[in-house]
Amino acid sequence: MTVIESKSIIDQPVEKVYEFLADFNNHERLMPDNVANWSSTKDEASFAIQNMAKLALKVAERKENQEISIVPAEKAPFDLTLIWKTKPVDAAKSEVTLTIQADLNMMMKMVASGPLKKLTDFQTAKLKEELVF
Repeated sequence: MTVIESKSIIDQPVEKVYEFLADFNNHERLMPDNVANWSSTKDEASFAIQNMAKLALKVAERKENQEISIVPAEKAPFDLTLIWKTKPVDAAKSEVTLTIQADLNMMMKMVASGPLKKLTDFQTAKLKEELVF
């Protein structure tokens, strides 16, 4: 199992960060430019990654103000789980961690690890931008 992780400190209470992440409709704002054809509800999203694949994801579990687990809603090129964890630093700040757990063979790991790391870093940085009120 390949595990890729990115952390960020957000200048918002954990409740605000969790509320944003708990709704898949907000995740479009966290996606890079190469994501197209976004369609979402509160619990599911489908989209295409240019020159790569179409993905459909769904929220598997929510633990209020702590964690959101996301899994494929349809057959994906490989098994993966995305986990957003939130925890308070203090009353006005939160630590957010995005973890991607992917079942990659050696060849896929060589090809996909870099882009997946860029994605986690991009999304945690974008989340920080989006939650500046």
